[in-house]
Amino acid sequence: MTDSPVWHPFTQHGLNEPIPLVTHAEGALLHIEGGGTIVDAISSWWVTTHGHGDPRIVAAIRDQAARLDQIIFAGWTHEPAETLAAGLRRIMPPALTRVFFSDSGSTSVEVALKMALGYWAHRDEPRARILVMEHSYHGDTIGAMSVGARGVFNAPYTPLLFDVDTIPFPAAGREQATLDALEAACRGKPAAFIVEPLILGAGGMLVYPAHVLAEMRAICARHDVLFIADEVMTAWGRTGTLLACEQAGVVPDILCLSKGLTGGAVPLAVTMATEPIYAAHLSSDRARMFFHSSSYTANPIACAAANANLAIWQDEPVADRLADLTARQTTHLAAVAALPGTANPRQLGTIIAIDRAGTEGGYLAASAPAMMAMAREAGVLLRPLGPTLYVMPPYCITDDELARVYDVIATLVTS
Repeated sequence: MTDSPVWHPFTQHGLNEPIPLVTHAEGALLHIEGGGTIVDAISSWWVTTHGHGDPRIVAAIRDQAARLDQIIFAGWTHEPAETLAAGLRRIMPPALTRVFFSDSGSTSVEVALKMALGYWAHRDEPRARILVMEHSYHGDTIGAMSVGARGVFNAPYTPLLFDVDTIPFPAAGREQATLDALEAACRGKPAAFIVEPLILGAGGMLVYPAHVLAEMRAICARHDVLFIADEVMTAWGRTGTLLACEQAGVVPDILCLSKGLTGGAVPLAVTMATEPIYAAHLSSDRARMFFHSSSYTANPIACAAANANLAIWQDEPVADRLADLTARQTTHLAAVAALPGTANPRQLGTIIAIDRAGTEGGYLAASAPAMMAMAREAGVLLRPLGPTLYVMPPYCITDDELARVYDVIATLVTS
């Protein structure tokens, strides 16, 4: 497309790169203007789980739109939201008793941070510091940027960001340094520690072991520091389990969910919290209420889509699909890892990542847009994180489609 007035996210329009027009999608395939198809190897930015156009989710959206499209949620409620909250209570850790709706991963993080600060303020123990992990990314709103890694993503907006204390990433062989740093930081009585469990997404698909996550949770518990798990990307099976935290036996104080919550069909997010956090805001004093909302909080259509997603998890063999995709990813990763152009192959559940050997430059590495363009021309949607190539496909991707993805990757790393 040319001469469009649209300003696209994370796109430098000054480079005049082509922007394909997608006409429709099904399963793992995107159909573009002119009749070509593209394999969606990254689930359209990590959101699409069961596949594009899942019939149960589409039907739920259609039905709900005909009955109730939107209603204010401050002081009012509706059946799709009540059903969804109850459904989440059934499948999420029992300690997470309260469900607060918002509309994106970034806003679910904003809500979590405000809940944590409000909890301490209403206990008359005001704490203002937030602990974060090196290389983390939690979104692009101001609070979410503040708790993410400082750099190219947020440098122009530094005057708006609040200060945080950063814990080093638990790289292989340096795990104890991370735990020692967290222990020391927790002695200063921060409000909360926010983490991406087991894998840091935009930071480069950096993986760390479950036992480290478990110990970080234990350290926070010992020092009475709230533990926030940002599972916006990692939940809904991406790491092989419903939540990544499951693999470490961890239950956070606050849990952020979005992306796959609706199967990726429409925007919706929730922040789940334990009863003490809710109780700290509960009062006859209106000044102690939780001051957060958006016009579309708990939109009925989005909630209906999420309820269809929960029904798919309950009724269909999703766990088997995850196991099958994980195994197929393992096989393909082994083949690619044997090529001379790859480095640091890694996998967590359905997610794989490799680094292009000898390529540097961070997120803005010149190789990234070139690789993305080559993949697009070959019929595959990839979006490298600098020199890092990753595959995070919908769970319905076929063998032929996945083979097409890895044929392209093999070409990229050896060219």
